[in-house]
Amino acid sequence: MRRDKKEIRKILAAILAFAVAVGVMAGCSGKENGAAEALSAAEVGERIRQAVNFDDMKQGDDSKLEKLYHIDAAEVEDYILYTASSNVKADELAVIKVKDENQVESVKEKIRQRIEAQTVKFKDYRPDEYFLIEKHVLKTRGPFILFAVSHEADQMERAFDGAF
Repeated sequence: MRRDKKEIRKILAAILAFAVAVGVMAGCSGKENGAAEALSAAEVGERIRQAVNFDDMKQGDDSKLEKLYHIDAAEVEDYILYTASSNVKADELAVIKVKDENQVESVKEKIRQRIEAQTVKFKDYRPDEYFLIEKHVLKTRGPFILFAVSHEADQMERAFDGAF
């Protein structure tokens, strides 16, 4: 009887070890990077557009990307940019796909500089908009960078995550 319990424990331990190994292998399959490489910023942006309303925002272009973030459009593979239709609002959405993942940190640093500038601009002038800047979303997923300032930033973040 005692020997049977030891054998059962060994079998259960082997099954548990196998299950853990399968879980680790599935988690490290690299699916995310392949999926991210195939997507464009426009496709990710469309996913976000389906989740939130952009009616109060206007689409930005290469000159706006340069003006707000000091990023030359030629430096990135693809991007979408939306800003508030009025300069008294802080709403912004940028999805930037870099050409090389080594660029991610430098682009994020440029976005952080934008956050600092907006913080100074809105802190005493429009406290409600300042709150949105403080609660911004800045995150990366492979070659993509998401920057969102909005009442709906959490929905934008979920839609961004769901795109991969």
